[in-house]
Amino acid sequence: MSFRQCLLDRIRVLNKHLANKLMIRIAGRRFGHFAILTHYGRRTGKAYRIPIIAEPIEDGFMIALTYGRKVDWGANVLAKGECRLKWKNKEYALVRPEYADPETGMKAFPGILRPALRAAGVKDFMKLSIGG
Repeated sequence: MSFRQCLLDRIRVLNKHLANKLMIRIAGRRFGHFAILTHYGRRTGKAYRIPIIAEPIEDGFMIALTYGRKVDWGANVLAKGECRLKWKNKEYALVRPEYADPETGMKAFPGILRPALRAAGVKDFMKLSIGG
């Protein structure tokens, strides 16, 4: 495992237990690019809520995978094929999760946000469509 991946894993665990609890309070509201994603456990079916960075696209949302593709919520969404997203005080049912190539994913976000995503090393994105 690379030093960068080890560091990201440690930050992810810290965020999971501390920062995410704080971010849930402000994510999904009118301003900013933070949203709240609700996903369901693959084995338990238990609902989990996490703050994520999302941007609306033509038929759904693009999500920046700040910790890469190997995250529990991503595996849950892919396995279930659906999730819910609270964006700007509105709830969306999202379906058909798929990874997007880095160029397409990055272009979905506004130019002002792209340098921060690049600086954070974000190279992976997930596209989800609005479903019924």
